[in-house]
Amino acid sequence: MSKEESIGSVAALIRSLQQSFDAFDEAAAARLGLNRTDLRCLDVVLNGGPLSAGGLSTASRLSPAATTTAIDRLERAGLVFRTRDPANRRRVLITASDAARTAEAELFAPVGRAGAEALGGYDQDELAVILDFLRTSLRVQEEQITRVRSLP
Repeated sequence: MSKEESIGSVAALIRSLQQSFDAFDEAAAARLGLNRTDLRCLDVVLNGGPLSAGGLSTASRLSPAATTTAIDRLERAGLVFRTRDPANRRRVLITASDAARTAEAELFAPVGRAGAEALGGYDQDELAVILDFLRTSLRVQEEQITRVRSLP
């Protein structure tokens, strides 16, 4: 296989991987009775919370109004709750509930364990190449997000 063919195969597999991520997110959102935006916000809270509504808005790249709507829906679903920030009583923090942590353990932790098990088959040098590839892919993707957002 030529280098160009290999690059094409990598690109095709990345596209398939992206589609599989999307399909998993759809299945997880449906399981939780959420839409994809709410699931994205829940993921941010689970991995970075507790955080302010503004912090969630920035991390999820949603408008403040859309973030508030998502928080309201997540709160009604019992997956997050609002509390006063002890350091600043005017600020509200969004925190994942026990139900959200249970869902995380049921839906997302097995993915992490399966991925770690699969990666265990690679040696340190191979993992270094994988890490470099993923960092490069992330940088390229972020550049493309910026490019698309700046289109007229």
